[in-house]
Amino acid sequence: MDQLSPDECSVTPAAQIGVITEVHGPVVVIRCQRLPPLRRALKAFVDGETYLFEVHQHLDQHHARAITLHRTGGLCRGRPVYDTGAPLHVPVSIDCLGRLLNIFGEPLDGAPALETDEYRNIHTPPTALWDAVDTGDILQTGIKVIDLLCPFVRGGKTGLFGGAGVGKTVLVMEFMHAVAALHSGVSVFAGVGERIREGHELWHEMREAGVMDQTLMCFGQMDESPGVRFRIGLSALTYAEYLRDSVAREVLFVMDNIFRFVQAGSEISSLLGRMPATVGYQPTLISEVAELQERILSTRSGAITAVEAVYVPADDMTDPAVDAILGHLDSAVVLSRAQAGKGIYPAVEPLQSASRAMDRQTVGDHHYAVAEGVREQLARYRELEDIIAMLGIEELSRQDRRIVLRARKLQRYLTQPFNVIASHTGIAGVSVPLEETLADCEAFLRGDYDELGEDDCYMRGSMRDRAK
Repeated sequence: MDQLSPDECSVTPAAQIGVITEVHGPVVVIRCQRLPPLRRALKAFVDGETYLFEVHQHLDQHHARAITLHRTGGLCRGRPVYDTGAPLHVPVSIDCLGRLLNIFGEPLDGAPALETDEYRNIHTPPTALWDAVDTGDILQTGIKVIDLLCPFVRGGKTGLFGGAGVGKTVLVMEFMHAVAALHSGVSVFAGVGERIREGHELWHEMREAGVMDQTLMCFGQMDESPGVRFRIGLSALTYAEYLRDSVAREVLFVMDNIFRFVQAGSEISSLLGRMPATVGYQPTLISEVAELQERILSTRSGAITAVEAVYVPADDMTDPAVDAILGHLDSAVVLSRAQAGKGIYPAVEPLQSASRAMDRQTVGDHHYAVAEGVREQLARYRELEDIIAMLGIEELSRQDRRIVLRARKLQRYLTQPFNVIASHTGIAGVSVPLEETLADCEAFLRGDYDELGEDDCYMRGSMRDRAK
């Protein structure tokens, strides 16, 4: 059931289903008069506050194990538990844009609660195959290195892979700005396990960048129950589906960070007593990731394009969690600590990043040829770096020296100042159309800018803007 009526969301004392018999951290065991269905939302009342639980296991005919979606302070054995009559659901309304909400759709920004009679279940099945649409179009972002080498697929899924501190969140913010500015779309941001400080800074930066009015932010903070961190992605995705179906616009769904979703699932799995699998991850890792990813689809009403920041443990791309996420993606943008150390921002590693859209049929012969030419120059430069470090560039042949100098300029040309951090850097952000990026890169490959200094290519828009 996608939508719930207000009557289905009401709770009365007559709906008592059982009592709490055990409390183990965020896990509670409930002795039930009748077993509630799995994923049913239950409630308890403690000192005037409402505590929500989600049923995860049936232990026997009269006992169920549930995960709390609140802190557990104040819970005790014998506490009555009530059936809500429905799974976890959120209020949906067009007024959700510009708001900061929690997993239950309650405000975190100090503004009044959403006024609506419409609710949606966060556990809806994916869109039926006959209703899904594969657009296959390119979604331009105005970010040179992305549009050139690993373009986004409209209605597809893109992962930003990188360790801590390489610029994933800033790049995500710029994508949200691009969708609002270039495509008149809306963005839904899911903050999974965000630090309160990070969430506060992001909220204010989005307002300063002028895109908060077209953005909905849902936060499951780091200090909250693992159940909240595990379900906040589904809650935010429910809002994205609502905007896609009701507003019929371009929707950008952003998750930062999906690795914390996996971590929360692993924590819950251990609390439920499941035996861990590979590298300590939960045995249900593949199905849990798929449950989230398979709901990110486009329909005839609109498209949901997902951008997911993925923390890479110890910069190891073979980690089971990273591998499980990678299998669902259309584009993979790898952020490199080495690039960031050189001052190359965005710190995209062009030789490791890839997109399924990078073929002649999708991007066209011209785009494909220019992108391959740029990759070839950068790859040859990478091969020659060790020789340059040991012997110096003077020991290279004339042709290799020319390749190195052009590659270094291309590397710096693919840097770009961002709009969302212009107030911090003092450099006005730029958005570069794909046609100008292709023309500039083609000119670099021909040698039109061989006489230009590397500093003249760094942190600029198109070369045409430089000429002005």
